Amino acid sequence: MSGLHTRSMRPLPRLIFFSRWLQLPLYLGLIAAQSVYVYKFLAELLHLITEAATMGETQIMLVVLGLIDVVMISNLLIMVIIGGYETFVSRLGVEGHPDEPEWLDHVNAGMLKVKLSMALISISSIHLLKTFIDAAPQTSHTILWQVVIHISFLLSAVVMAVVNKMTNDDHASTFSPENNPH
Repeated sequence: MSGLHTRSMRPLPRLIFFSRWLQLPLYLGLIAAQSVYVYKFLAELLHLITEAATMGETQIMLVVLGLIDVVMISNLLIMVIIGGYETFVSRLGVEGHPDEPEWLDHVNAGMLKVKLSMALISISSIHLLKTFIDAAPQTSHTILWQVVIHISFLLSAVVMAVVNKMTNDDHASTFSPENNPH
């Protein structure tokens, strides 16, 4: 929306429209959280490198799965930061940039939810795999609940994807040339 259009808005709609900028501190906070994950990743990587000779195969695998977990959470943060900012606050203006994420050109609130749910499933899968590899300290009750939660994530993602597809199909058919008399 150009400056001319925002100046011609009534005060209340203009206030409501500009209230989207209240989300900026939230996205900046997520960027700070991202830097904490970078620190955590580097600390765990250093631990793996310096202690690899004294670690068993299972311990190495658990540390590597922890590193993968950190990367996946970091990817989730990037999707929320970039996709959320672009969807709810303002355009980033990176169209045509060689590093523009390919998913960004078709991101909307529904697609962002589906991508986030897929990321949560991946993170849950890593946690479940870590539990299965090192099941000894876990009770069967804890393992059962982790499986139930993982299945809940899976079912939620399927439902969100179906609803998003139905919504997009309905939207596309509503605005298709054969339904538009003009």
